[in-house]
Amino acid sequence: MPCVIVDCAIYRDGRRTEGPADFSDALDEARAAGDSFLWVGLHEPTEEEFDLITSEFNLHPLAVEDALKAHQRPKLEIYNGSLFLVLKPVTYDDDADTVTTGELMLFVGDSFVVTVRHGEGSPLAQVRQRLEQEREVLRHGPTSVLYAVCDAVVDHYIEVAGELQMDLEELEAEVFAPLGEDTRNTASRIYSFKRQVLEFRRATAPLAEPMTRLAGAGVPFVPERSQPFFRDVNDHLTRANESVEGLDRLLSDILSAHLAQMGVQQNDDMRKISAWAAMAAVPTMIAGIYGMNFHHMWELRQPWGYPVVVLVMAGLVFWLHRLFKRRGWL
Repeated sequence: MPCVIVDCAIYRDGRRTEGPADFSDALDEARAAGDSFLWVGLHEPTEEEFDLITSEFNLHPLAVEDALKAHQRPKLEIYNGSLFLVLKPVTYDDDADTVTTGELMLFVGDSFVVTVRHGEGSPLAQVRQRLEQEREVLRHGPTSVLYAVCDAVVDHYIEVAGELQMDLEELEAEVFAPLGEDTRNTASRIYSFKRQVLEFRRATAPLAEPMTRLAGAGVPFVPERSQPFFRDVNDHLTRANESVEGLDRLLSDILSAHLAQMGVQQNDDMRKISAWAAMAAVPTMIAGIYGMNFHHMWELRQPWGYPVVVLVMAGLVFWLHRLFKRRGWL
């Protein structure tokens, strides 16, 4: 299993110590010490690779199935002997304007934490490094890891929401730019942005219920003294969810404004086309009458007949142009 084990260590009294290579011996050592716990980090293990973890830590088969298959919604499940939490870390590529979600599963039990990561964007490495420098936090046992991971994931939600807000302001400026600028791809950009916000919401919104449960009483392996910390994470998650809701509403408003703007522009174009067509129709009609070649027509044999008709056509076109200009059609 060394190919899937990212890290494995025993933490005793807030300090990292290297324990036995065998998971069973390491867990027994951590439990015997009383102030220790074992933290095992895995990356996309297969079923065969995870069998040893399942048997040594006595994990529930339903939770193991979810951890292996991934593609889960954020949730909190309580089983005999362990707590199972699913998180969806989010990363945002500013160049490609894409939101990417990974998956992070935590098994928390008596003196152990098992983390299973799928995809990229996981904050586990940074969390482990930070915790190893904060002995007072690590002394709270497996709950400290659970809190630190949740806190890191949710704080990154707020950062991603801020980046999306800045890009949305640029998109908003593009939508309300002067009509002379090219806005042919604006609608597709709005729809694409809306899909990214939807992907973000799928990570943040379902996590509200698990965080509320962790902040309350009655959850095993989460002592009462840890509940205020989870309430703080829940407050940050609420801010993130409010930001996502605000982004979605603003996108809908921008899309409506863009479609209305396009309708106004098309209506204005149609008025211009109609005005030019009307100006072209008047001389065409007069020329068509004289083109019928009837013998008895007024001023047909007069030397001044042709210039008079041309002047009349020009005068009518000029009058129509002034009329349409005054009414804003041209």
